[in-house]
Amino acid sequence: MSTTSEGKLATGVRIADPALWVANYADALYGYAQARITNPDQARDLVQETFLSALENLAGFEGRSSELTWLTAILKHKIIDHYRRQSARLVRNTQSMEEMDEADFFEITTGHWTAAASPGRFSSGSDMASQKELTAVLQMCMEKLPGLWLSVFTLRHMQEESSETICVHLKITPANFWVIMHRAKVSLRACIQKNWI
Repeated sequence: MSTTSEGKLATGVRIADPALWVANYADALYGYAQARITNPDQARDLVQETFLSALENLAGFEGRSSELTWLTAILKHKIIDHYRRQSARLVRNTQSMEEMDEADFFEITTGHWTAAASPGRFSSGSDMASQKELTAVLQMCMEKLPGLWLSVFTLRHMQEESSETICVHLKITPANFWVIMHRAKVSLRACIQKNWI
């Protein structure tokens, strides 16, 4: 069997080279994980777990995609497993969810925002400094969400998982999913509005 200098067999199938994974892919995988996990240490741990899992399952790499694509897919599953474990440990405190009522945010008769909860105007955020500031505030606000809310919000909007998949992984009903999503978005909006100029 002959290989090319690009890590492909003469037949064009890619081969994995674990000796180069950390040097070639650690930063990209860490960036991917950090965008989806609020704790940098947990993000690093998940990248390490990804490398270990890939090494253990090296025979499963068929070479139909790049190593980075394959490793990212493994990391994506590790992130989902992280949120699944986290939600399993959570005590689902229904009282904290019941404390926020739709009437606190919307007029019952019209469905419009109440004066106190009405969204304020955000700046356009078109320059890079504003975008970095908004990202930092969003990260801080996400860390304040209850664990289950954070799991649901992150899986939906960062991992782009379907609501059905999230319900199965986190063992919640579709009704709970939509209530959690609504309340997480309202909480994030209020937090961003309060903390971002």
